[in-house]
Amino acid sequence: MTTTTTPRTGRRWGRFALHYLEMIIAMFVGMFALGMLQSAVGLGVSHAEQPELWYLAMALNMSIGMAAWMRVRGHGWAPTLEMCAIMFAPAVPLFPLLWTGVMDADGLMLVSHVVMFPLMLVAMLRRLDEYAGCAH
Repeated sequence: MTTTTTPRTGRRWGRFALHYLEMIIAMFVGMFALGMLQSAVGLGVSHAEQPELWYLAMALNMSIGMAAWMRVRGHGWAPTLEMCAIMFAPAVPLFPLLWTGVMDADGLMLVSHVVMFPLMLVAMLRRLDEYAGCAH
């Protein structure tokens, strides 16, 4: 028995993949643009000196960029806030490892970002119809 992908199913997964890419781009735009703005007005935080605050500020900037794009795309507040929470979720449990010296600031950034992308994907798969373009 063979299974074939219909053009409609292929288009659905294509929209899903495009949306995932759009979310990542919006996240990085928020991170860089708002991070530069913070630095320009003297509100920048040192990654080396205050890694927890630095990460939380970066997660907030990523959340703002992604939330703005999600609202433009017609998403409701529940999925938008769910995605914003994912920006913070990977790092917060790692803070004790940072405080005890098990992990340094670079490790915090690396691990949290590596975990963030699959968490975003899981959240999107959980709401497949919405992110595949069928719900809006």
